[in-house]
Amino acid sequence: MIKSLFSAAALVLALLCQPALAACLDGKPLAGVNLSGAEFAAEKLPGKVFTDYMYPDLDEMRLFQAMGMNAFRLPFLWERVQPQLFGALDQAELQRIKDSVAAASSIGVCLILDVHNYGQYRGKPIGSPEVPRAALVDLWQRLLANFKDPANVAFDLMNEPAKLPTAEWAATAQETLSALRRKGSRHLIMVPGGGWSGAHSWYAKDGAVSNADAFRFFHDPADNYMIEVHQYADANFSGTGNDCVEPARLSAIMANVALWATSTRRRLFLGEFGVPANQPCLAALSAMADAMKGNPAWGGWTYWAAGQWLGTYPFSLQPDSGGERPQMSILRKAMPSKDTQ
Repeated sequence: MIKSLFSAAALVLALLCQPALAACLDGKPLAGVNLSGAEFAAEKLPGKVFTDYMYPDLDEMRLFQAMGMNAFRLPFLWERVQPQLFGALDQAELQRIKDSVAAASSIGVCLILDVHNYGQYRGKPIGSPEVPRAALVDLWQRLLANFKDPANVAFDLMNEPAKLPTAEWAATAQETLSALRRKGSRHLIMVPGGGWSGAHSWYAKDGAVSNADAFRFFHDPADNYMIEVHQYADANFSGTGNDCVEPARLSAIMANVALWATSTRRRLFLGEFGVPANQPCLAALSAMADAMKGNPAWGGWTYWAAGQWLGTYPFSLQPDSGGERPQMSILRKAMPSKDTQ
């Protein structure tokens, strides 16, 4: 109880003392990390907070801000924040997200709200009779009503929407973004590619449609969005292995998707990428960092992942008793230069 009072007091003091910075809207490149934890224990719904899942705190954000980061992606579960489709948001879970937003705002960084659901709700895909497309629109309109200020909040429509066809996802994303704009949203919006959002599979057909096809004519009346891709370095690009492909292969993947973005006048956001800390994988990470550095096709990135509960997870960026993780020295290469910060 005493610790929670001190934490609340520290947050209030930070809010009063820190300048308001529009980190999501200032046009500067984003560089950060996924703060993992709120998406944990998806098999336990709703689950018990700080037993099954947890949210990051202000100290954790300050830690990574001190390393040069200006953005954090916050994965959370649709089912926890909205227990019934088209129903009211759960006030306790909503408050936890609000607390995270307040913490990010107090130190002038951008917090990206990521619905980490793979294109489904309680196991049923978006577009099915059980989860109509309008359900996602409803969720985001309710979130918009609670996070109206776009200065330090960005919206990430759906993590890796692999549970529905790419063409269906692209149409759903377009409908959702358009609805948010009609409701007055001025937020930066991340629009993930279909499937697993892989940069390596951007031109691969899902049926007759690839992500390159599906998002070629995506439209935002506010022109304030990024197409989100993910890229891992193991042999099947799933982010589950401890071995990595050769750096040249990743350089080519990154160059190809950037060429698509340039030719279609899109900006890219690398929402997830990560490697274990062995030398071949650090070389792979370096190739991805080099591909983004100074390339205007890339509007930002968030590494996967950090979090106080990640333990021995090999991709973790969470500092341990030895200090910063080896991946951090590589990521600094992809940080925005001082004149763009």
